[in-house]
Amino acid sequence: MFAALGSHAWAYPMLEVAHLLGVALLLGNLALLELRVWGWGRALPVEPLAQLSLGLAVVGFGLAGISGLLMFGTQAGELLANRVFTAKMVLIMLAGCNAGWFHARRSLHLLDATARVQMLLSTALWLLVLTCGRWIGYV
Repeated sequence: MFAALGSHAWAYPMLEVAHLLGVALLLGNLALLELRVWGWGRALPVEPLAQLSLGLAVVGFGLAGISGLLMFGTQAGELLANRVFTAKMVLIMLAGCNAGWFHARRSLHLLDATARVQMLLSTALWLLVLTCGRWIGYV
C-alpha cells in the first residue's frame, strides 16, 4: 500500500495537501487562542472561543497526523535516518507536553503570565515543527 502511495502520480501530492491543511487548521486556531490569552479580543468570552478553536486545532492535528503517518510509510527507513525528522518528532512531543501542562493547570481560566508563556512556547514549538517539516527534504 505504501509503495503505491509513493509512486502514484497524485496520491502523495494530495497527502501533502492534506498535511498542510491540517497544519494550517492547527496553527491558525492556536494563534487565534493565543491572541485571546494575550488580551486581544477581550470582548470574546474565552470558553466558547477555546471550544471552537481547540476543536478545530484537534481536527487539524488529526488530519496532519494521519496524512503524516501515510507519508512516513512511503519512506520510513529514509525518514528514521533523518536527524531533522527526529527533531520534528521530538518537538511534536514537547508541544503535546506543553499542551497537557497548559490544560492541567487550567491556564484558560487563569489567563496569567504563566499561561501567556505557555502559549508563546506552544507557538515557538509548532513553528519549529513547521520549519523542520520543510527542511526534511533538504538534508
